[in-house]
Amino acid sequence: MAEPFKKSKSGLYYLERWEQEAPGLVAGFTSKADGIGKYNGLNMAFHVHDDEASVRSNRKNISSKLAFPVDDWIGCEQTHEVHIKSVSKRDAGRGALDYASAFSATDGLYTVDTGVLLTLCYADCVPLYFFDRATKRVGTAHAGWKGSVGGIGSHMVKKWVKEGSQLPHIQAAIGPSICGSCYKVDKTVISAAEKWYERGEALPFWRSGKESDAYFISLQQLNKDILVKSGVLEENIMVTALCSSCSPDFFSHRRDDGRTGRMMGYIGWKEEDDEG
Repeated sequence: MAEPFKKSKSGLYYLERWEQEAPGLVAGFTSKADGIGKYNGLNMAFHVHDDEASVRSNRKNISSKLAFPVDDWIGCEQTHEVHIKSVSKRDAGRGALDYASAFSATDGLYTVDTGVLLTLCYADCVPLYFFDRATKRVGTAHAGWKGSVGGIGSHMVKKWVKEGSQLPHIQAAIGPSICGSCYKVDKTVISAAEKWYERGEALPFWRSGKESDAYFISLQQLNKDILVKSGVLEENIMVTALCSSCSPDFFSHRRDDGRTGRMMGYIGWKEEDDEG
């Protein structure tokens, strides 16, 4: 499969197929390029001890590039759990230019409204994107190892089906994040991931070969497997080959020893009057 996230001249990575198939849909991921602040790049997060004015400037910069007003963004206080919130146009602006107004303890957002951009921040964790063209429902989720083994992707799918989406219509994309070759974990993570698999199934993790309690795991593959087990058609799932740790385009919590900025994943429909 070709890389689903294409890099634009402005340094943004966008979901090419979705944006081409659905005019007015905006879906993508920021890089480090063209930003200011403590981390010498485009840090999009307020919670990482950067200068707040710099973060606001970076967000307004991206707002201009996307032609999507920052006052229409929605953000969260991400806590590596599986709480998902349905939002609407009346929530626009929450978490857009400050952290205090963001939705607390929330790692997933979805909506059927136009004119709102759902945003979450990352520096190795897996960005999950969801799209149902039939209902115009869009969503996104933050899947670190805890959210991944907790099945946040499955939680999103179940909520959508309950609200009227049909499984064959749900599309998903797995965005830039730390790859399996870079992500070393201990048995705690592996034990939690194993619960998703039956005996004999291919597993997305392997021993490091050097340490008795060290493994490597592909959270991208784990999330894809969970989505398939939740009823999403495999052909409707796109998976990136971009690694946040391998690529100098991105911030990486692992590579940078925890002292780093955050990228932003986003998805939303522009107002119909703005699509042209």
